[in-house]
Amino acid sequence: MQDLQGKVAFITGGANGIGFGMARAMLAEGMKVVIADWSSSHIAKARDALAGNNAVHFVRTDVSDRANLKAAVDEALDAFGKIHVLCNNAGVNGGGTADDPEFDDFDRVMAVNFGGVLNGTKLVAPIIKAQGEGGHIVCTSSMAGVVPLVGFAAYSASKYAVRGYAESLRMQLAPLGIGVSCLCPGATRTGMLHPPEDEPETDFHEDEANEFMKALWDAARAGIDPLDSGRAVVDAIKHNRFWVLTNREFLEEVKRMNRELEDAFPKEEAPRARAVFEEMRADLAQDLLRTGNRPVVKQADTSGIELGFRSSNAD
Repeated sequence: MQDLQGKVAFITGGANGIGFGMARAMLAEGMKVVIADWSSSHIAKARDALAGNNAVHFVRTDVSDRANLKAAVDEALDAFGKIHVLCNNAGVNGGGTADDPEFDDFDRVMAVNFGGVLNGTKLVAPIIKAQGEGGHIVCTSSMAGVVPLVGFAAYSASKYAVRGYAESLRMQLAPLGIGVSCLCPGATRTGMLHPPEDEPETDFHEDEANEFMKALWDAARAGIDPLDSGRAVVDAIKHNRFWVLTNREFLEEVKRMNRELEDAFPKEEAPRARAVFEEMRADLAQDLLRTGNRPVVKQADTSGIELGFRSSNAD
């Protein structure tokens, strides 16, 4: 979707942080934007910041509540008529550790961070498909969905789930002319992590654990500007890129993890039947993502995907 002028975006968690950065970046492209958020205070601040802009509509919603989210989507359609871009961005922190005996906080994190992505996609993807104009879906994961985050098992699990879902969704929607991007931010200046107002040296003792916390606060202070994250998302939509990575400091750890993964494979060759099937599966996945193929959608609103392909040189 290289031309975003006049297109409509629906952004969950859109009134603060990265979501608001997306909203501002998309409005700058001439898009109409529906900002959906749970927090009334965030909505009020965003409304004040965008006062006088007739291309934005606000709606309060809980992405973990399917009926509530559907009502928000319906309101978006009433406001602007269509939805071309869905940004599944709403998220919460916390949830406890991997062996924490409590369930409620863990369940809440999974319901919002992953359930919100699932609910948003299942409600909006059929709308985008039925319009037949192409579109794009952005799923906000995290670098915590790429590398382990100590002590945040629920958050990490939810973000790994978003990443896996987005990768599968990408292959399913590509033949329909609908792109998918997965945003994996690291330290960003959002409300998810609040450094103490005073310098950390005044609040922490000089032991190993507190050195870690001081480094964490310093990283938060040096975080990415949410507007820059929003611009990176817009660029990914325009160029149909899946990965949106904003924090280079994770590169070496990702390389190390990939080497460790490669080294864990068995040394002996796989039986031919398994190798042949895997080659076919990989080829199919790449063919679905190949931009040279143009889809022939036999049904505008499909429950399953029924597709044919024609060469990019065809009329």
